[in-house]
Amino acid sequence: MGNKRDEISTSSLYTSMLQEVIGSHIGPESLLYSYKRSFHGFAVELTEQEAQTMAGMDGVVSVFPNEKKELHTTRSWDFLGFPKQVEKTTIGSNVIIGVLDTGIWPESDSFNDKGFGPPPSKWKGTCKGLTNFTCNNKIIGARYYRSDGNYGKKDIKSPRDSDGHGTHVSSTAAGNIVSMASVQGLGLGTARGGFPSARIAVYKICWLFGCNDADILAAFDDAIADGVDIISISVGFYNENYFTDSIAIGAFHAMRNGILTSSSAGNRGPDLATLSNFAPWFLSVAASTIDRKFFTEVQLGNNKTYEGISINTFDLKNEKYPIIYGGDAPNTTAGADGLNSRFCSDYTLDPNLVKGKIVLCDGENDGVGQLLAGAVGTVMQGRRPNSVFFAFPLPASYLSLEDGSNIYSYINSTRSPTATILKSNERRDKFAPYIATFSSRGPNPTSHNILKPDLAAPGVDILAAWSPISPISDVELDKRALSYNIISGTSMSCPHVSGAAAYIKSLHPTWSPAAIRSALMTTAVPMSAEKNPGVDFAYGAGNLNPLNASNPGLIYDIDPLDYIKYLCGQGFSTKLLQAITGDKSSCPKGSDGAVFDLNYPSFALSTPPLNSISHVFNRTVTNVGLPTCTYKAIVTTPPGLSIKVNPSVLSVTSLGQKLSFSVTIEGTLEKQIVSASLIWDDGTLQVRSPIVVYGAF
Repeated sequence: MGNKRDEISTSSLYTSMLQEVIGSHIGPESLLYSYKRSFHGFAVELTEQEAQTMAGMDGVVSVFPNEKKELHTTRSWDFLGFPKQVEKTTIGSNVIIGVLDTGIWPESDSFNDKGFGPPPSKWKGTCKGLTNFTCNNKIIGARYYRSDGNYGKKDIKSPRDSDGHGTHVSSTAAGNIVSMASVQGLGLGTARGGFPSARIAVYKICWLFGCNDADILAAFDDAIADGVDIISISVGFYNENYFTDSIAIGAFHAMRNGILTSSSAGNRGPDLATLSNFAPWFLSVAASTIDRKFFTEVQLGNNKTYEGISINTFDLKNEKYPIIYGGDAPNTTAGADGLNSRFCSDYTLDPNLVKGKIVLCDGENDGVGQLLAGAVGTVMQGRRPNSVFFAFPLPASYLSLEDGSNIYSYINSTRSPTATILKSNERRDKFAPYIATFSSRGPNPTSHNILKPDLAAPGVDILAAWSPISPISDVELDKRALSYNIISGTSMSCPHVSGAAAYIKSLHPTWSPAAIRSALMTTAVPMSAEKNPGVDFAYGAGNLNPLNASNPGLIYDIDPLDYIKYLCGQGFSTKLLQAITGDKSSCPKGSDGAVFDLNYPSFALSTPPLNSISHVFNRTVTNVGLPTCTYKAIVTTPPGLSIKVNPSVLSVTSLGQKLSFSVTIEGTLEKQIVSASLIWDDGTLQVRSPIVVYGAF
């Protein structure tokens, strides 16, 4: 996937390559996609043998299958201390966020274009909405992609969102200020994006059956050429090779064109080494909590009350209903027994025994089995302390095993047991923020000495706009048609950072993608190691602080050429690099250690267990704060390690001045993961970088 070339010559080149591999009868109509606006490549159907032959041709970086990636599925901005009326600039409304997701619901109040003028002159995109979709001066562009032509029953062949995910993500990043937004009264307040002044360009890449690599690349190709400033993509899948990963490829070319890509870290936590997106040229965002939680009470006929979790908008009006244990109601005619029906899976419950009752189930499910059997509600047991809150298609509450056991005892000791489920209520979470259990953790599986994720942002119980044709519980039987929804995932944390990045871009339009990332990372709020298993590998530099990120003082900038040197250090050859970049890039001599000297705003060192440590990191900071000031190094050093900074004082005499320093780490590890930090402090601003040293996995 090389850099862009002349569009006419690329089409003929692609065709000639295919003819060489397949035969002279092949023409340009065989191409599913031709990537030629921003970088070089194509999508085509090949046999495995043909793909191997293609991979061996000169100039080919990689050949990889068109796999599916998955989606990583308000109060949050207030919790971050980001006011509704942030500083505005004359170019604020010229910043464009490209959102690669499931599309958008353009009629939502979050995307009303009142007060917006025409799109900025730099915009080169289009609105391919067909007859059922219209852009405006807020949503200034929209495209959709489906390389295999396979559409599901719910899919709409336009940028319109039939899922809700893309609408939620877009409004979180740049939605308008909408008062009195809620999910049928839950989370009532003002919904808003991080940077409501920004424009939105929509690239629909995800459908009922997932998000194809070929479509992702086509969207990146268009977004770069269209003129977006920030790309937000809450999608991913595990892939250790940067150049067989469509997101890493697309983000690499976006970076070379001055565009920052913000991506979701993934939802496979809390285990270590579970990240989905981790290339060093884009942001990887973990999910943290906000200070709001939803609880749903279950009241029994004996007046005992138990508290579980869910997003429950249903109101049973305190009426008590008979309650039955799922294991006592097997659908024997369908071949189920109590061992099956206790989990309340689809068609395992006997409707004759369950209809009109509340069902107690072992473990959490989506509620479909209970609903199909005619249940009026469900209580599920097995909740853990950090379980996530979900909406269900019927009244529901997810309880701990202990509380579920008490309800089970009540059912078995009472002639006519009854219960009711109350509507959810919200409560303050005094322990927030902490990293969600589901949020994927590092270390970086490909580049062990680049710390990922980069930082964390709110991704739990986030209220944002929704597609009203998509059930809020994601269950087709659920007929609630709502314009807002509360959901969780690193999909929700990613657009928080995208919105903050757009805000910084509006204030500093000439800053590089690396400069914006540096500002976000070095101003992040440090998080508690005690609260977060995986420590730095859970939260990176810390929790997003968008207001402080606009004035970071110092930045760690990275030139695109530095990434080339980094790739050389990763073992990429000059020939392969030239195919990737489309220019005469080459590996300089002695670049084997370049990974350590990539000017990253964090420090990570992987070392064999029990070995003594001695390593030097080199970094350069650029002054973007006061013209003259002095920064002093403050280092937190854990037991067993010595960390020295040279020089330990940086004297700044002008804006834009670059100052270099080294960080030397020596000693031995006393545990698997050891955390430290470096802060450059001028008395007003603190420029913080996390340092993590860990035993190689």
